[in-house]
Amino acid sequence: MQTFERKLHIRWSDLDPNFHVRHSVYYDFGAQLRMEFLNTHGLTPKEMMQHQFGPVLFREEAKFSRELHFGDYLTMDILATSLRKDYSRFGMRHNIRRGEDLCAVIDVDGAWIDTVKRKLTAPPQIGIDMIDAMPRSEDFEWR
Repeated sequence: MQTFERKLHIRWSDLDPNFHVRHSVYYDFGAQLRMEFLNTHGLTPKEMMQHQFGPVLFREEAKFSRELHFGDYLTMDILATSLRKDYSRFGMRHNIRRGEDLCAVIDVDGAWIDTVKRKLTAPPQIGIDMIDAMPRSEDFEWR
């Protein structure tokens, strides 16, 4: 599967008073990249509204290994780490790199929710097709 990544850079507004990147910025980068991936693969917000489903997260965890600095240019990717056989639950990972240096890893666990019934559900075919297009991590597992 083809890699999916985007370029990022650290803005002044991403910094805290100690000139560190605020931890929440990492999660915002991840959320943006996930939505860009979905949108690029046909699963737009409009499609989710029409099919009455959307993603929810149960866990979002970042591991920081290199400090990021104002003006840094970075890349972030997306990988599927786990899936239930019916595609109702998923795990995803984002790697943030500065050149070859791995700076942070974000892991998320989530599911799809029926936005009318407010219950977890398996996605319709358009959701399955999108997930099948996602690159998989080396440690990917079916659950």
